[in-house]
Amino acid sequence: MDFTFTEEQQAAAEAARGVFAGVTPDAVPSPALTSGAVADTYDQALWATLADADLLSLLLDTRYGGAGLDAIALCLVLRESARVLARVPLLESSAAAAAVQAYGGEEAKADLLARAGRGETVLTVAAHGRTGHDPAEQAVTARQDGGTWVLDGVQTAVPWAHDADVTLVPAHTEVGRTVLALVPRGHEGTVLAEQFSTSGERLGELRLESARLAARDVIDADGAWEWLRDLLATGTCALALGLGERVLRMTGDYTGKREQFGFPIATFQAVAVQAADRYIDLRAMEATLWQAAWRISAGAPGPLPAAGDVAVAKIWASEGVRRVVQTAQHLHGGFGADVDYPLHRYHAWAKHLELSLGPASAHEEALGDLLATHPLA
Repeated sequence: MDFTFTEEQQAAAEAARGVFAGVTPDAVPSPALTSGAVADTYDQALWATLADADLLSLLLDTRYGGAGLDAIALCLVLRESARVLARVPLLESSAAAAAVQAYGGEEAKADLLARAGRGETVLTVAAHGRTGHDPAEQAVTARQDGGTWVLDGVQTAVPWAHDADVTLVPAHTEVGRTVLALVPRGHEGTVLAEQFSTSGERLGELRLESARLAARDVIDADGAWEWLRDLLATGTCALALGLGERVLRMTGDYTGKREQFGFPIATFQAVAVQAADRYIDLRAMEATLWQAAWRISAGAPGPLPAAGDVAVAKIWASEGVRRVVQTAQHLHGGFGADVDYPLHRYHAWAKHLELSLGPASAHEEALGDLLATHPLA
């Protein structure tokens, strides 16, 4: 494997490091001290800075003002964002715009893409379904009625739903096909209720009750939802990796300074072994992430569809980030639970990422189905 990044990809990561350098994870109230959301909306000042740095249009073609880069570049930027717990819909809006670009009609592209790349229009995706374990497209039905589509169903835990201008909603038809509906916020026939993540962010329960959409607002191209779902899952793995790397660094700094019996506890074998195990987790998370991102970007063939590599990456990300934050809490002792220290925030975000787009068990089932359908020689 050659995981060498191109100059353009490295430039995107470097720009992201510059933008996120001034972000503090403690910029909003602690989720441990609030009964509702930690903030009413995303970090709009940071969003504007990302737009000025052309980091919201990485995946868009030059005709929409974008850089024409790939999923690897996006994951490099997401990795940096997670190290500081950046409160922006970077993954959801970027992935949704890329899906519209790849599969949407010309009217939708003209309406959304350039504005999304400039940060003027925010997109999100209802990818959680009812439980996060079952396929999201099964939570909503779509049927045609003359020249319109009618949608019914419920999508839970929609990220940034109260802020996004448009939500991409997967839905299944009577013949078993999956379509992507572009649902504007406040559209007739939709009801949006508040939900809250373990990270303290406000999510949305989106109910569609005979919501009607024009044909131009529905993407019915084959493979559109599957491609978007894989990109979202891979981006979630990048977020988990960046978060885990920052937490392990925090743990190394703490155990290198905290002394017992006159020695830093980092020199104790029991501490060093646990930290080494978590380092191995992170390297496995990294290798499987770049494999999945490369399959999506290059469209390269393999013994399994790209969804298989995505499932492996998500399994490692979900299990790995959980182990990393749990070990960090253990090695920090009581200090790790102090709400004046940011580690507890990373733990809360890690739990959210672990379950986003399905826990490891859901992706193990998906991987098993792929192996049954595509037996390896």
